[in-house]
Amino acid sequence: MSTTPADLRYANTHEWARLETDGTVTVGITDHAQEALGDVVFLELPELDSTLTAGQPVGVVESVKAASDIHAPISGTVIALNEGLIEAPEGVNTHPYQSWFYRLQPNNPDELQQLLDADGYQAVC
Repeated sequence: MSTTPADLRYANTHEWARLETDGTVTVGITDHAQEALGDVVFLELPELDSTLTAGQPVGVVESVKAASDIHAPISGTVIALNEGLIEAPEGVNTHPYQSWFYRLQPNNPDELQQLLDADGYQAVC
């Protein structure tokens, strides 16, 4: 059974978002998503400094079973990529909540409140 940390916010498209102390937001995919995908073998992440719009596809995660779009849970500008995860994408399967994809500077931090809390996400799953 997948885990759903209470300190994160969730998109119904299975991305998680964590507000950092500096006001940036870290994004990855959920434990439920990585379980459904199976062994992750490739990631295509958004470009550094690109502007993302909430709900829009911004990348791809590929597994041995399928390829799935990564959606932006909130709008903002990409300020960091997890380069190590690009080189070793299997980390998503072992530690989905530590294996972040990208970090962004949000356009409107209040968009986080529009995402699901842990209980709401569990209900979607």
